[in-house]
Amino acid sequence: MTKTYSVPNIHCQHCVHTINMELSDIEGINTVQADLDSKSVKVDFENADVEQIILNTLEEIGYPVAQ
Repeated sequence: MTKTYSVPNIHCQHCVHTINMELSDIEGINTVQADLDSKSVKVDFENADVEQIILNTLEEIGYPVAQ
């Protein structure tokens, strides 16, 4: 599955790096691509169970997904 999330708290390349590193460590995630210009995070992951982990992790590290 591939999903793109709107993450308005992305303000700099450090934000992009942090998101990429944190999400890449989660088992079941194939690729992560945070983007400063669009303030979005595109994630390719194996199954729906991983999605809640993605959302929780983004919240925990200070980059909650826009509702």
